[in-house]
Amino acid sequence: MTLVDLSDPNQEHIEPEAILRSLVTTKEAGVIIGKGGKNVADMRESTGVKAGVSKVVQGVHDRVLTISGTLVGVSAAYALIAKTLLDNPVTLPPPNTTTSTTTTTTTPSKEENNTCSIRLLISHNLMGTVIGRQGTKIKLIQDTCGVRMIASKTLLPQSTERVVEVKGTSESIHQAIIEICQCLLEDKDKSVGTILYNPTRASLIEPLTTLSSTSTLTTPLPPIISSASSPPSSRKRQQQHLRSGDNGNEPNTNTKTVAIPSDMIGCIIGKAGSKISEIRELSGSRISIAKIPHNESGDRMFTVQGTSKANECALYLLFSRMQTEKERRLRAATIASSVTIPTTTTVKNKV
Repeated sequence: MTLVDLSDPNQEHIEPEAILRSLVTTKEAGVIIGKGGKNVADMRESTGVKAGVSKVVQGVHDRVLTISGTLVGVSAAYALIAKTLLDNPVTLPPPNTTTSTTTTTTTPSKEENNTCSIRLLISHNLMGTVIGRQGTKIKLIQDTCGVRMIASKTLLPQSTERVVEVKGTSESIHQAIIEICQCLLEDKDKSVGTILYNPTRASLIEPLTTLSSTSTLTTPLPPIISSASSPPSSRKRQQQHLRSGDNGNEPNTNTKTVAIPSDMIGCIIGKAGSKISEIRELSGSRISIAKIPHNESGDRMFTVQGTSKANECALYLLFSRMQTEKERRLRAATIASSVTIPTTTTVKNKV
């Protein structure tokens, strides 16, 4: 990939745009933004990036920081953020149930005084690109850049994103972000259909269901069973396996509740309820759908009841269905935008 010298105004910017999201606490967001927005304004001016932080929501500790621009600009912006956080240390809140696997230690040791942690949000489909075969790529980035990287094994609630924590000095984070962005840009097509993590949406269902390790898919994801390719006897055995939860010690029924965007309701339910019926059959969970929208956005609450394994399978199938639909819509939009509509002229028929 050719890097562009941003300091030369006469040079054509041919570098593709990079977009990198990360999780920050509310206090960290305040430091990054600065008094009157000074810090983020200075960062935008010096790096040429676009930067924004999701709105503050009461009771939600995490916010999403989005930075877009050239690879050089995005990496420089994250280096400035790391330096700002190091110069203005904040006390992190107690880990919540949503991101407890990725939050940093609240009391750093002396050796960690000059290091900062950046929690990047990476599409599940791109994790293989960042990690590499047998971990070769992530090890190379750590060794060459002098950072420590921890890739979460779980999907964040109601999304297909995972967290990659990058820990190091501001300069080492700068170099690591360059390497990571290059990986993401090389395989950017794999990110199509990613369901982005939304801390606000995830927090809405926490009072109804404790988001434990089960709800964040900690165990290997079950395969999507195709009713067309599996013989009846095989499908029956697979369904019995899912219903049993593969654990005879879990006879109790658990309840999980998820909010589904209004524009995804139809694709999940399917014609005459065919898709939701298939998910119920394959997972073994009972799934009920609220008749009244949950909020102003029109989100509907889906209640899933069954064993832990059955519920996990049902949630996986629900989110997989949404991801497939997003990919289909994006392909359709791409095809539509690439088709040139010829100019038509109106011809009056002679009587």
